[in-house]
Amino acid sequence: MIHSASRRALITGITGQDGSYLAELLLDKGYEVHGLVRRASTFNTGRLEGVYQDPHERGARLHLHYGDLADGQSLTNLVLDVEPDEIYNLAAQSHVRVSFENPLYTVDVTGTGALRVLEAARQLNKRKSVRVYQASSSEMFGDVREVPQTEATPFYPRSPYACAKVFAFHQTVNYREAYDLFACNGILFNHESPRRGETFVTRKITRAATRIKEELQQKLFLGNLDSKRDWGYAREYVEAMWLMLQADEPRDYVVATNETHTIREFLEATFDYLDLDWQDHVEIDPRYFRPTEVNLLLGDYSKARELLGWEPRTTFTQLAQLMTESDWDLAREEAREERYAGPSTHTLPTRV
Repeated sequence: MIHSASRRALITGITGQDGSYLAELLLDKGYEVHGLVRRASTFNTGRLEGVYQDPHERGARLHLHYGDLADGQSLTNLVLDVEPDEIYNLAAQSHVRVSFENPLYTVDVTGTGALRVLEAARQLNKRKSVRVYQASSSEMFGDVREVPQTEATPFYPRSPYACAKVFAFHQTVNYREAYDLFACNGILFNHESPRRGETFVTRKITRAATRIKEELQQKLFLGNLDSKRDWGYAREYVEAMWLMLQADEPRDYVVATNETHTIREFLEATFDYLDLDWQDHVEIDPRYFRPTEVNLLLGDYSKARELLGWEPRTTFTQLAQLMTESDWDLAREEAREERYAGPSTHTLPTRV
């Protein structure tokens, strides 16, 4: 294992769910953390507020840089300037349904973008040793060839997003073998948290359910409730990312819980916690069905357990409850604002 004190890391996608949790983890371990942020007309660093507001010195060791995985030259310049010891490539167009509507953009950022990161790392590796983590996805298994899925299970991607992730996976393996680059793929199954984007189904459910509880909305529109997923807690999954880059040899790992649950079960866990009947409030909208569906994902994380000592600690029900509690706080605040200021002009989209 490598001692982490005074080490430097670069995280692409640092403003996302995983990026923000990983940044906190690395800062707590003494790292200097650099993050790649896309330029936007509004601030998109809300998930990092806990670091900025930290009364200690974590914020002083966090540095954000504007950039984009579509711009290979600026990415290479940043990597060569920062000279990180570790690179975590978490950036992607990661919404599966959106990838059908924007396939070229998805493939460029999610697939070719990963190749740009690897090429930048290869150039830095000539100067100093660098280790690379590539965020792979259980969506690569798609129409699964076996249950449960392991590191040896063949891929059968069922979306432009999944196809792009398969490309990135094999490029990572290729750079590891062709250039002796320490590069690992983390094949993460679905992982959620209160920081999950509101267009992803778990957060969409907890956000809407708590607003329904507070009488801020009445209905929630969803697609296929029978899809089965292996859901874990994102805060724990970023620990596995870090452990992969501390190992003696670069390998690829499945990170999962080895349990599968349907979207209907997540609905039940969320609405039951709020003492509501989900069937009174949920309607099926065919527009949310994917052109090609992934029906069953179940990951075997035994390799990560044996070689990294990693295991999930949060159960499915606990995950649903902690997300619901967080969103209930938001819904209560919205309800208070409406009582004091009159009906809100903001309504949460239920058909995203």
